[in-house]
Amino acid sequence: MADVGIMNKMVVVREAEHGVYLTDETDTDVLLPIAAVPEGCKIDDEIDVFVYRDSEDRIIATTLEPYAMVGDFAYLKVVSVSKVGAFLDWGLLKDLMVPFKEQKHRMNEGQSYVVYVYLDENTDRVVASSKLHKFLNDTPATYKEGEEVDLVIFAKNDLGYEAIINLMHTGMIYENEVFQALHIGEQVNGYIKKIREDGKIDLALQKTGYKNMGPNVELILEYLKEHDGIMNITDKSQAELIYATFGISKKNFKKAIGSLYKQKIISIGDDVIKLN
Repeated sequence: MADVGIMNKMVVVREAEHGVYLTDETDTDVLLPIAAVPEGCKIDDEIDVFVYRDSEDRIIATTLEPYAMVGDFAYLKVVSVSKVGAFLDWGLLKDLMVPFKEQKHRMNEGQSYVVYVYLDENTDRVVASSKLHKFLNDTPATYKEGEEVDLVIFAKNDLGYEAIINLMHTGMIYENEVFQALHIGEQVNGYIKKIREDGKIDLALQKTGYKNMGPNVELILEYLKEHDGIMNITDKSQAELIYATFGISKKNFKKAIGSLYKQKIISIGDDVIKLN
């Protein structure tokens, strides 16, 4: 049987009035409705399709790729709410349901939420949940400090931004270490800053430490060379200005100019840095 909720590579085996039938190595036929049949499609063609259940509970295929599939976290908008749950726009004609029991907080039409997309074992339907922690790995994290990871920003609080790490764990990016615009649902690259004794994970958006000094030094030197050896950005400048100019944190900027100063490559004034 084709895998429901993900993309499948299937072969056209026969034509019908309402579309074409597809099959895979399991010899299970799945209808691809005529509106979704690619132009010029013929018997024995191999095509990629997304498989799901329609409103009448039939397994059906589409060449459209949804915004999220089974196993994904995604930021989706509620387009309607009914007596059974909320329905999200996920790029297909049939909206994605979030049952009331799977809503961390009651969802409202017109608002967007980070959800996890999964296959309900009882109904074999693709559904979603905003109770994200149910779908994360509860085993202790084994990341190394400085390790690069994939992040999904899913919440904002007084401390900073909460993020899902490699679709497995959660961590925190502290507000005073954020030097770029972040949005709920955004996918970004980050780094493991620290795994605390209580198992909680601190995250960073830039590498820290000596290994990151080389590229930062080069950025500053290149900027100086392009501006006649003078810049009005110093260690007293706002962190936002430093990030907007160089894409690095103020802490890493100060380390880089400190290294250049010790090597007598630059001189530092109250409001100016000059290339010697």
